Amino acid sequence: QVQLVESGGGLVQAGGSLRLSCAASGLAFGVYGMNWYRQAPGKERELVAGISSGSRTNYADSVKGRFTISRDNAKNTVDLQMNSLKPEDTAVYYCNARQRVSTYWGKGTLVTVSS
Repeated sequence: QVQLVESGGGLVQAGGSLRLSCAASGLAFGVYGMNWYRQAPGKERELVAGISSGSRTNYADSVKGRFTISRDNAKNTVDLQMNSLKPEDTAVYYCNARQRVSTYWGKGTLVTVSS
């Protein structure tokens, strides 16, 4: 059974930092591309950052230069370091694992950025 469990969300002031972590189990982690998505109230879920099995990264324009995604294949974890947070970063953040037609989701962790 595949499980993706996010942690690290919370309340932070604008300009602050948070580090999200996703612990994966039940899958061959190293062959999966790992992604962080977010969904703000009333908005569609959007891709924030991704890291391929070969550690190639990509970011949404809105977070480039502020967020960093990384993975540890020995620990089966993927992290999202979020700096210079803005109120518009407020959302539920979801961990996603994808490999060909297989895709899995975590339950999400709430990030709230106060102004």
